[in-house]
Amino acid sequence: MLSSRFPLILLVLSLCSHISVLAQVPREYVVIGYYAGNAAGVSQVRSKLLTHVIYSFCGLRDNRLYLADTLTVRRLVALKKQNPKLKVMIGMGGWGGCKNCSDLFASPTGREVFSRSVRRACEKLGIDGIDLDWEYPSIKGYPGHKFTLSDKQNFTKLIQQLRRTLGNSYEISFAAGAFTEYLENSVDWLPVMKEVDRVNLMTYDLVNGYSPIAGHHTALYASPFLRESADNAISYLLQLGIPANKMVIGAAFYPRVWQQAGPLNNGLYQPARPKATVGIGMVETYYTDKHGFTTFWDDTAKAPYRYHPGRKLFVTYDNKRSVRLKAEYVLNKGLAGIMFWQIRLDKRRDPLLDVIDEVMRQK
Repeated sequence: MLSSRFPLILLVLSLCSHISVLAQVPREYVVIGYYAGNAAGVSQVRSKLLTHVIYSFCGLRDNRLYLADTLTVRRLVALKKQNPKLKVMIGMGGWGGCKNCSDLFASPTGREVFSRSVRRACEKLGIDGIDLDWEYPSIKGYPGHKFTLSDKQNFTKLIQQLRRTLGNSYEISFAAGAFTEYLENSVDWLPVMKEVDRVNLMTYDLVNGYSPIAGHHTALYASPFLRESADNAISYLLQLGIPANKMVIGAAFYPRVWQQAGPLNNGLYQPARPKATVGIGMVETYYTDKHGFTTFWDDTAKAPYRYHPGRKLFVTYDNKRSVRLKAEYVLNKGLAGIMFWQIRLDKRRDPLLDVIDEVMRQK
């Protein structure tokens, strides 16, 4: 009896060993950089540190995807010579770039014509897919842009039409607001996420450039004063049953600045007037202690900020510490990866992308 069971025991041990080896195979996380620039700036793209680069943005013309700058896209595609695994995608829309989305995507013909134009662009230019950035279906977005309640179901139909047209040869993703109103009202999450490769959650602008209150625009965690955060968005979607490995969180390579922020709590969550959006390099060259700013760290939100008491200027941004914590959050939660807006805003010296790369290589 023992001899007859011995081969079975060996088989079980062999299978267990094989499963153990498979379990140790590292996961591939995405690192996505949006690129908003011209052909000359493509040399700044550090392609070997990215899995995806998304050209931003294409528009709409006559119901079709409209790409004015094919030279820049071709140069981005050429980066695959440096990194053969790099995926190059085109972003459609952006803030202010989806004026006609509500009307166009309400029509089956409009959705079909648009989808065919996307496929033609992918085939012609060697692009790997599309990232939709409709800001926003069913809720107020860019001032004056149309939105209706039916946008939500039409967005689902658009995604489904794109998948039918593109098949599985091309990737589909979309940039999504990470604030509660968007999460609850703009997307029918389960059918949409069934069709897409991932959602790129814009876990920045959570306190946007129109807000009369100064606050963290890219907090990792909620605080008693601000519900909106990366963790709040991820937790909401996980509760809906969205797979963690289809979700990407975002880092902001740009600060937002408010003026007339009162001194209470060093300007944080105080009434103020939006002033500017700047590149991250400005934090180290202008918004510094030398110029009268003091740096603070909110250990609840896991977010930095700076304040000038004399000029009443408040600055919210991501730094190396907060970006590291976001990247570690991706690993701990089993998310798909991390993205950032945008490549050309990163610092030349001591760039934030290096922090992301360092954490992801420890996976």
